[in-house]
Amino acid sequence: MDHAALARRLDDAWDTHILITPLSESEGLTSVDDAYAIQAAWTDIRVARGERVLGRKIGLTSRAMQEAAGVYEPDFGALWSSRFVEAVNRVADIPHSTFIQPRMEGEIAFLLGQPLRGPGVTIDDILTATDALAASFEIVDSRIIRKEFKLVDTVSDNASYGAFTLGPWDTSLLDSDLRTLGMLLSQNGAVVVEGVGYASLGHPAQAVAWLANKLAEFDITLEPGDIILSGSLGRAIPIQPGDTWLMELHGQPPLTMRFP
Repeated sequence: MDHAALARRLDDAWDTHILITPLSESEGLTSVDDAYAIQAAWTDIRVARGERVLGRKIGLTSRAMQEAAGVYEPDFGALWSSRFVEAVNRVADIPHSTFIQPRMEGEIAFLLGQPLRGPGVTIDDILTATDALAASFEIVDSRIIRKEFKLVDTVSDNASYGAFTLGPWDTSLLDSDLRTLGMLLSQNGAVVVEGVGYASLGHPAQAVAWLANKLAEFDITLEPGDIILSGSLGRAIPIQPGDTWLMELHGQPPLTMRFP
């Protein structure tokens, strides 16, 4: 299987907004290892053009999302710097036309201060190695036709990465019980998602531990300065042109994202 050629196909879809047939259908892709190889080849293509990797995102961390995808573990992707949207005074703006079929998720971001390498990484290891936490909007997007997609499709598609923004980093969140930390997402003034930390693999730090242990299979170490998006705390909701979104994470100032 030509991983680089399939990565170029995804990259073309990223640029042109022309959806492609799921690779599981068009290429008979069945191997998760092949899917991650396609994802890595795509990141290599972008890095060669000046892209930077800011960290990792974790997807499919909720039981509902896993059941919908017919899988039993999360997946991961790279956070590309070109789609990091800075929040000025806790407000981030990005044109809706940037995306193809965007959906919004609310998450907790981890900022690592120490290297982490599996296997055997635990929740306590994650909390010890983390410098600070922040509220985060993640926009999930897809370059593939969303019909009966499989895990290999979303993995190869960089775990459906679209973009992300962050609230201010806060060390005090490390003293919170992240399992019970509550979140509200509002779309144009109406609450559309009520989430809680437990939704991300039982504990957001458990999701990051899964990532560190999974990356060890690819000889990858999480490094100081890496940003990790630990998985959605609730449903993913379609984003419409002109939307204004508000994320309220308990104990944090509200974070706003707009889509002119």
